[in-house]
Amino acid sequence: MLTESFIASVLDTEKAKNGAANKDIGIHIHEYQPLSAIRTTFKNSATKPNCLAVSISHIFAAQAEKAVIHVYNRERGNQETIVPFPEKVSSLALIGRYDGPGILALGTAGGRVLLWELCTGRLVSTPQSHLQAITCLAVDPSFNFLLTGSPDANVHVWCITTLLSFSRPSTHEPSRRTPYSPLRTLTNHRAAITALITGHSSTSANVAISASADNTCLVWDYHLGVLLHTFILPNTPLCLALDPADRGFYAGYDDGSIQLINFYKFPSLPHQIYDPDLRSTPTQPTPEDRWSVPADVASAVLSLDISYDGTALLSGNENGKIHTWDIAKGRYVTQVVDISSSVTNLRILPPQGFSVPFAPRLKMLSVVKPRYESSLTGNNISSMDRGLSESYTITAQFASAILHPSAINVPIISFDHALAHHSLPSDLLDEGLTQLAMFSSTTKGLSGSSGRDEDTNAEEPRIAILKAQLRHTRITSMAHAEHAAGLSDELLRIQAAERRKRRIKKLGRIKRMNMEEERRERAMVAVDREQEGAMEVDKKEAEEAELSSSTEELTGSD
Repeated sequence: MLTESFIASVLDTEKAKNGAANKDIGIHIHEYQPLSAIRTTFKNSATKPNCLAVSISHIFAAQAEKAVIHVYNRERGNQETIVPFPEKVSSLALIGRYDGPGILALGTAGGRVLLWELCTGRLVSTPQSHLQAITCLAVDPSFNFLLTGSPDANVHVWCITTLLSFSRPSTHEPSRRTPYSPLRTLTNHRAAITALITGHSSTSANVAISASADNTCLVWDYHLGVLLHTFILPNTPLCLALDPADRGFYAGYDDGSIQLINFYKFPSLPHQIYDPDLRSTPTQPTPEDRWSVPADVASAVLSLDISYDGTALLSGNENGKIHTWDIAKGRYVTQVVDISSSVTNLRILPPQGFSVPFAPRLKMLSVVKPRYESSLTGNNISSMDRGLSESYTITAQFASAILHPSAINVPIISFDHALAHHSLPSDLLDEGLTQLAMFSSTTKGLSGSSGRDEDTNAEEPRIAILKAQLRHTRITSMAHAEHAAGLSDELLRIQAAERRKRRIKKLGRIKRMNMEEERRERAMVAVDREQEGAMEVDKKEAEEAELSSSTEELTGSD
């Protein structure tokens, strides 16, 4: 059975009203369907919006007004470690698959971007890029681009592969003023950036949406830095959620209402988002696309997310309530839970319970704390992280067994075979020796031409090469023959095992049939005995009745 859950974090745990036991709870994992119930809680956490990142094994929470990140282990159900940083962390985002080791992107109060490799501890820092704290982060589905937003009204686009590169960044590119600088800056907003999201496509046609306190939402082609469309909203959008099919997005307002911005509300050819003639014409959503909440539970919407099937929208509010909305009908449904503290972050987790779940190849048992060294000493290029450290190691666990190539259908001479072998495979050594012999024979033939005629000198290296190739072919044929023989033996073993299983099953069926036949025979014997006993009883009763009647006749005659 499929189950869908969400994770919510709060800002002020002191406002909890559900008793002393829930007072310090800062992170809740709540099952959404089929049964609504709290499953796991973590204490000692207070997070601002956009300060929570979740993977399949860990939860990362940047603490409000503190320069630390709390790391929680989901499998163990406890706090794993506390990671301090030189400056306050104002936003978090996970780069990589939900079920992979991943990289944690951090936006700091000083306007820097930090990239922390969770399995190696490597920490990469950029110079100060924003004039104020980075409060919004968004990672595109291809994991190649990172978008950062700040109250300075700018959105920077970063290349993740460039930031993580071990090579020294070039200082001669005309488009780069300093190394580790953004690819481009999106500057059309006139007030603080409140939210950032990217589409679900991994192609170059993907879009990004930025929300601002100037009551606008802008749709961008962040690959080129082109503004595609402008939406003017009636209120300030505090958070955003994108439709799973990128047909539109949802914005949460401070009065508790939800605004739907439908890209297909006014169909046109070409589409209004990509129509160059409409880029300078802003669009205002219609009033019927604004969904209200009952006045008694109304409060500012601080976080939004959409269910896995795209039919329900969940909102986390400032008063601690989490509401659900019906997307198809466009209306408020009900309250899911009341946490009694501002729900600043809300994430719907991937559903669990699939019949064939995807098993990740690598598993992160515990995070490796970042190595600061000189990477955060300032904007000086000489102090930045520049290469592969001698102590660069990856700490992770293979989530499944590493199969030997003989167990799967792969060529016998392959890198996977060599990697899984306990030493260098003999066929790989033979191939290398053959190539060396070919090279040696060619060199000797070319260098020993003195004292011989040209035809002889030309033929000797060719003959040596042909002999080496023939030797290599024989070795390869022998290796393939051995491999084929091994596969044949394995096939025979599997077939014999299957025949044994079939015989055992057949004997079991026969035994069960015999036992059933014996049981039926015993039952029939018991029935026959019961019938015979009943007949004897009837006979005795008849004899007694006859004797009694004869006795009565004699008595009457006397």
